[in-house]
Amino acid sequence: MEPSDTNQMKILKALADPKRLRIIAMLSSKELCACKLLEAFSITQPTLSHDMKVLLKARLVKSRSMGKWKYYSLDNENISNFYQQLGQLLFPASKTEHPASDFQKR
Repeated sequence: MEPSDTNQMKILKALADPKRLRIIAMLSSKELCACKLLEAFSITQPTLSHDMKVLLKARLVKSRSMGKWKYYSLDNENISNFYQQLGQLLFPASKTEHPASDFQKR
């Protein structure tokens, strides 16, 4: 197993949870304080901490501390790398035509 395979599995596992997927969607527009995420979900701090730990380990988000709060934003570079790797897996360069185009022709 390649190191990138392990990271891809972490990403897919992190995205499989609806709450974490919603956190990613919220962070797609701007950096957010943990306090705002807590308000949006009406969850406890330990629950949010667990979800953020999963997202951080998958390298989907990054964090910075400011005072007593953590601020989270997307790790765009790693997300872009994952997107490229997934594309190469699903649509190998050896094919001359994108497989999805078959569905458009029907």
